[in-house]
Formats: sequence, structure tokens, C-alpha cells
Amino acid sequence: MATKNTENGAPEDVKAKKPAAPKKAAAPKAAAPKAAKPELQVEKVERRTKSPVKSLDNLKNDVADSAPSPLKADAKTIAEPGQPKLDKLGRAYATGRRKTSTARVWLKRGKGAITVNGKAFAEYFVRPTHQMIIKQPLVNTKRDGEFDVMITVAGGGPTGQAGAVRHGLSRAMINFEPTLRPELKAEGFLTRDSREVERKKPGLRKARRRKQWKKR
Repeated sequence: MATKNTENGAPEDVKAKKPAAPKKAAAPKAAAPKAAKPELQVEKVERRTKSPVKSLDNLKNDVADSAPSPLKADAKTIAEPGQPKLDKLGRAYATGRRKTSTARVWLKRGKGAITVNGKAFAEYFVRPTHQMIIKQPLVNTKRDGEFDVMITVAGGGPTGQAGAVRHGLSRAMINFEPTLRPELKAEGFLTRDSREVERKKPGLRKARRRKQWKKR
């Protein structure tokens, strides 16, 4: 070991200094494989451009053009407005109702013959009041004796059946001759009379009749 004299004369141990070894460069660490991220599918959104403002007339025309074409109606079943609705035999048909009665009426040109359920008109409806009710549409339009009428009626009583026949006859006359509508409508022959018997209620004798109440 070498000694070195200081200024005071005291010896001092001097360690031999070795040259420092050069530092080795650290090897680069291998990067750990990263988990692959799932690819996000991004849909492209097209930017809609604002359509120019259209006028009201243009909008109406566009709606009319885009509307579906109406179905072709069968000429045998549906006729044009204001045109007679006749079958192959030249008859007009209509249904009439009153109370619980329903009448089917066929009308055609003739000599004024009226049959009801296969019987003569006066034989089926005996009361003059019922006969007058049924003939009202023909008399008021001055068509009495010009049509042959065939009627089938069911349900209800004579009064309800007479009202049903008048309703059906008026509607059949319109199908045969549409120009008669204003005159028949003014008389009220085309309106279905909705009055019917009110149903009986439980606890009552009739629809509204209660038992007689006694005090003692």
C-alpha cells in the first residue's frame, strides 16, 4: 500500500485507483405483444342536404303523383254516381229495415204488379194503413203503376214489415232512377227509423215498469 506524506508530515494511505470499467449499454427490452383491439365498424352517415322549400301547389302535385292508383271497380257491381244500378235482368235491388223487420225489394219497369212473399200485395197486407204506407214512395213521385215490384220480407209484425218495405222500395227507386233522390229524401223515406223496443231489465216487470210500491 502506498503512503503519501501530507503537509504536516503525517503519512496518508493512498489507495490505488483502478480505472472505471466502461458501462455496458443496456440491451433494449423486447416489447410485450399487445392484445389486438377489436376493430370498430363505423358506418358512414351520409349528410342529408336540406330539400328546397316547395310551394303548396307543388306539394299537392307530389302527393297526387305518389298516391296509389285506385282499384278498378267492377262495372257490374259499382256504377258511376248518378247512373242507374241495374242487374242483368234490368232490375234495381235494395234492402229496407224497420224495427226487427228486413225487406228485400226488386224493381223493374212494368204495369204496377206488387207481390210480397209470393202473395198479392192486398192479400199479404190487409190493413189499408199498411197499404198506404208502402205505396207512399210511388204516389209521391207519381210513379204509381209504372213498376213491377217483387218483395221478400221477414221478421217483426205487419207494421214493422210495412215500414221495411217502404224503406227498401224508396232505395230501389233511387237505384233505378237517381233523379228521384231529392224528392224522396225530403219526405224522409230514405231515413232508417232506428226506434226499437227497449229491452226488459232484471228486477223490473218491463223495460221501465217497476213493481207497485206500498207503504205498509
